[in-house]
Amino acid sequence: SGYFYQTTMMSSHTLRVLSSIAVRSSRAARQSTCNVTNITRAAFSAQPAAHDKPLTPGIGLGKTSTGLVGLDVDHDAVPKMITKYQALLDKLAASDMPPTAQYRINVEKIARYRIAAAQENLDDPEKVEELCNCGQVEELVVQADNEMKVMDMYLRNRWWELVKPVDIEYNPSDEDGGHGDVEWGDTPDGEKK
Repeated sequence: SGYFYQTTMMSSHTLRVLSSIAVRSSRAARQSTCNVTNITRAAFSAQPAAHDKPLTPGIGLGKTSTGLVGLDVDHDAVPKMITKYQALLDKLAASDMPPTAQYRINVEKIARYRIAAAQENLDDPEKVEELCNCGQVEELVVQADNEMKVMDMYLRNRWWELVKPVDIEYNPSDEDGGHGDVEWGDTPDGEKK
């Protein structure tokens, strides 16, 4: 009977604790609902603010989804693009990678182009997406982050030193590159095995 009394007391105590948690959660939920309601009323009022343009669903500030799992809408993506692509250019400028390295040339061209597109169209993310032609502005921010990771590896490992020049014959003398006399299955110089 002592065990039963102790279990009942613990259960009673547990119920009181759970009850007080539920009351606090209920109050917090009501307060949260009131705050959300006030925010919702302010954000989705029938009367647009004097300085705001009317929202168009799915476009600009009216965009609610990227349609890509794990990639949320970011209404500040265009300014973030400028910051992140400029960081790529700054890191390249501070590095000892030669200006003739093809990786550096490519990254600089892409970063400068995307910065210019973003600066010229700060309030028009759809135009930035159209000009860059590499996905949504949120994806372009992710691409800049990923490029920074690649650049860190490239600089740390000095991979530009591994790239060797290759001689390319642009106009071979024979139409087939000088290999027309070799048949599949034949060994060089007529040797048979």
